[in-house]
Amino acid sequence: MFAMKLTVILLGALLYLVASGCWFFWAGPELLATGTTEALIHAFAGTCAWLLITFGLAVHIIKTARPTAGGR
Repeated sequence: MFAMKLTVILLGALLYLVASGCWFFWAGPELLATGTTEALIHAFAGTCAWLLITFGLAVHIIKTARPTAGGR
């Protein structure tokens, strides 16, 4: 069971890192280089989505590591 959980965690981390790298080094700069209003809106929306996913992932990790941290 531990090996399966570790595999899922590592695959999730790899997917997150690859998606982040693609966004910041390929898709995001391409949208900004285009310069149209539509492309800039898409770049802003993509960055907001990335921030929300990152924040949600951080909250999930913290709640998993310390499930009683928020409750009394």
